[in-house]
Amino acid sequence: MSRSPLAFLLASALLVAAAAVHPAAADPPAGDPEPWRINLALYGWAMSVSGTATVRNQTLDTNASFLDLVQKSDSVLGFMGYTEANKGQVGVYTDLVFTRLGFGAGQTGYRNPVAGLQITASASAALTYQLFIAEVGGVYEIVRWPGSEGSSTALDGLLGVRYWNNQLAATFDATATVNFSNLHLERSFGVAVARSDVVQWVDPVIGLRLRHRFTPSQEIFVRGDIGGFGLGSQFAWQAVAAYSYAWQFTGYQIAAVLGFRALGVNYRSGSGVDAIGINEVLYGPIIGASFRF
Repeated sequence: MSRSPLAFLLASALLVAAAAVHPAAADPPAGDPEPWRINLALYGWAMSVSGTATVRNQTLDTNASFLDLVQKSDSVLGFMGYTEANKGQVGVYTDLVFTRLGFGAGQTGYRNPVAGLQITASASAALTYQLFIAEVGGVYEIVRWPGSEGSSTALDGLLGVRYWNNQLAATFDATATVNFSNLHLERSFGVAVARSDVVQWVDPVIGLRLRHRFTPSQEIFVRGDIGGFGLGSQFAWQAVAAYSYAWQFTGYQIAAVLGFRALGVNYRSGSGVDAIGINEVLYGPIIGASFRF
């Protein structure tokens, strides 16, 4: 055998060994196939209210439209914000609501009147209701049905907790015939105030959300949930429907949101003059803007 074939074989073996020790550089890792999707929204909720509120065992009917509340409330719209972060089929969300509602004498009926004690018609508000709600939870996409030209429909399951923080103050015109010590009311210059301490509780919440995307810019969703189950409130429920239209920019979207929301709760604690009760339905249109990236 000549030296040329032998030299060729030795050179080939050395090349194979070198390739094994120093393999060719791998392709750079691809981007995350399921990156985080973030949705930050601020919205206004034009509330109307229907139900009853009990403060110091004084029960008042509360039935007021949004326009009624605008005339008496310090902050009928308040602050509302929603955040959701999703990765693949899983996500987390928070929802915050703060408002201060004022009910005039015309929108407030007194259910258990006491002689010499009646709802005031002269004060700025017969009943003031300050409300803060914070909801935190997780969302899981149960199933998705793809459509044509980028459209799709998805069904999500939701599980979370909803924290309620409430303060109530009812104002009455009073006469000297009333025994305020028995009623636990504060009296000053012919006016009596039934004021609650902070009333707070946490409700477990379970629900479903149906989403339909018409195009990459247009989407509608419907959500329903129930909660409480006697662990916080006796029972709570919510229904929300909203439509959004988004404008696409480089790396993010800005969307306008328009919808309707209804939230109901039935809570009661204490007895006698310490009885506190909130049996209300808050409902009305919502309008806002969201930032998605």
